Amino acid sequence: MKTALSALGHRTAPPAISWLMKTALSRPKLISLAAGFTDNATLPVEISRQLLNDLLRSPKTGRPALQYGTTAGESDLRQLTATHLQKLDGGHDRAHSPERVIITGGSQQFLYMALEALCDEGDIVLVEDPTYFVFLSILQSRGIRARGVKLERDGLDLAHLEAVLERLKKSGELHRVKALYLVTYFQNPTGATTTLAKKRAALKLLKKYERTAGHPIYLIEDAAYRELRFDHGADVPTALTLSGAKDRVIYAGTYSKPFATGVRVGFGILPEPVYTAVLRIKGNHDFGTANLLQHLLIRALATGSYDRHVAKIRKNYAHKAAVMKRALAENFPASVEIWESGGGLYFWARLPKGISAGVKSKVFQTALKSDVLYVPGELCYAEDSWRRKPASEMRISFGNASEADIREGIQRLGAVLKQFVR
Repeated sequence: MKTALSALGHRTAPPAISWLMKTALSRPKLISLAAGFTDNATLPVEISRQLLNDLLRSPKTGRPALQYGTTAGESDLRQLTATHLQKLDGGHDRAHSPERVIITGGSQQFLYMALEALCDEGDIVLVEDPTYFVFLSILQSRGIRARGVKLERDGLDLAHLEAVLERLKKSGELHRVKALYLVTYFQNPTGATTTLAKKRAALKLLKKYERTAGHPIYLIEDAAYRELRFDHGADVPTALTLSGAKDRVIYAGTYSKPFATGVRVGFGILPEPVYTAVLRIKGNHDFGTANLLQHLLIRALATGSYDRHVAKIRKNYAHKAAVMKRALAENFPASVEIWESGGGLYFWARLPKGISAGVKSKVFQTALKSDVLYVPGELCYAEDSWRRKPASEMRISFGNASEADIREGIQRLGAVLKQFVR
């Protein structure tokens, strides 16, 4: 007998992140440099306890926090979010209106709903090559096609973006293109940060080609790692600050990475008519993000506790990144190319051409036998018939690992690589 599952139910593959987490949990001696978890030791337990105690001390403040909220999110949190983002962007207020903010169950829910609002099965989303592999799982689940655009250390290869758009135009598929998805700060997986100039040029190209597409082509800016900056360089403003961004930029942010991943509160800023469509979809999802968590964040932002915590974890990640950088220099073969980042949670390693680090490779299997786990880079590339999927790269995370595990894990991984790499 056939199942009653929908096409989506049949089509949805298990996310790679689930398999990686299961592998780590099932092997107690394994050192995982794979999962992009945040640092466990710096989670804000004391801060959260104090804020929640203050919140729940009185029925006047406690009852509203324990009641249902609104679909768009608490008005105070939407205002604080807009103000916080405007501050990060150096005071620009071009598109930071709280009326365009929606509070979601993490940025992951926001991205899913944005794609629900924009894309039908068979539509196309342009992505960085490589990109956030959980986003690729959303595309796969919903039957949305991806086209990869080469990534450079300062963001998209703009010439390749134009070449991809031109090829889609010539093939008659440009009308299926709905968005370009960019992870613009300390990118997952490579650590690359997109310059404002490249954001501006990408937005200009999308507007040029949308005339032929017959509809807007949106730039989706995923800024999940923005506040995890630990170098001393100047912050890069968001695409929201650009001329013409108000009607074409969809911005995804989160409080999970910089505050506490268990809080699972994210946010998005959207133009109309996408805002209204996403709001209606969210009403069907859950008619409002967990209200208690929103009130916790309202207090964290309003009291300055949030900013103080972010400053603390930035120093912690800077130290852990330095530990991993030294370990990589001491243990990896010199022929392995390392992409270093000024923030976020990751290093990106590229093996010499012809040596695979993929899931089925000897490198990966030997690493598992040596009780060390990384993310095979091939998982971060879209299924794109226009090119062969690269398999010689790996994502290595210092986020949740202890200093001792970072040193030991990189030593183990370096010993594995020396068996295959000269």
